[in-house]
Amino acid sequence: MENLSSFREVATQFKALFLDSYGVLKNFRGLIDGVQETLDLMAEKGIEFRVLTNDASRSPEQQAESFAHLGLTGIPAEKIITSGMMARNFLQLKIKGGKVAYLGTAKAAHYILQAQLESIPVSHVDFDKLDEIQALVFLDDEGFDWNFDINKTVNLIRRKNMPIIIANSDKLYPVNKNEVSIATGGIAKLVESIINKSFIHFGKPDTQMFNYAFEDLNKNGQQFSKEDILMVGDTLHTDILGGNKFGVKTALVLSGNTTAKDADLAIRSSGIIPDFICESIVG
Repeated sequence: MENLSSFREVATQFKALFLDSYGVLKNFRGLIDGVQETLDLMAEKGIEFRVLTNDASRSPEQQAESFAHLGLTGIPAEKIITSGMMARNFLQLKIKGGKVAYLGTAKAAHYILQAQLESIPVSHVDFDKLDEIQALVFLDDEGFDWNFDINKTVNLIRRKNMPIIIANSDKLYPVNKNEVSIATGGIAKLVESIINKSFIHFGKPDTQMFNYAFEDLNKNGQQFSKEDILMVGDTLHTDILGGNKFGVKTALVLSGNTTAKDADLAIRSSGIIPDFICESIVG
């Protein structure tokens, strides 16, 4: 692909970076080579950053531990913002009692639903006791029977009028160089289309995460405007669309979901246009 920009030359034009995690800092191989050096350079130049990830299965603390385990330093939990955080905050404010049914793993449910809310997997929901179910959350793409539990989820939503929360809006994620797997957002999108209802989505491209990150940058009296921020991501329909909608400049990197051979067609067919295209955040 022609006309690629140097990420470091682009990034140093800004005072802060919003960085996606998967496809930007790491991919299916592990940590992307050279990422540590780029983050060290940004720190030397006083450029702030926040990691914005649609991973709802782990807390920011667990995310930070994962980065450290990969050998990436300088990313504390307080600089990591997840879609799970946004869903958790919503549930804390809106759901005051009863049970929250979930589709996903018990580990993800423990993190997101621990705020005085009793959680129950969809597989254990008793249709004769639906009054006790106050909300349903799509958490993860594993931890359940894809045939039985998705069918049961459809029927639960048809019978019970309640908030339906999508803790991760990603429709798919890569598992190796050539293959992808269906993510939580893809499952939720299928169910939405089947029952013709719209759910409450958290994570990119929706604006809650961007607003939270923007306010977090400015919380200690610092003065960041949207013109000071660059959103960096590997996926047009989440990272780049979300950044464009929020009103910040965007950089598409070709080290994750979007590859060099696919980028031109993907941009033309989607109409989602990044301000910059870089091979990765290295170089």
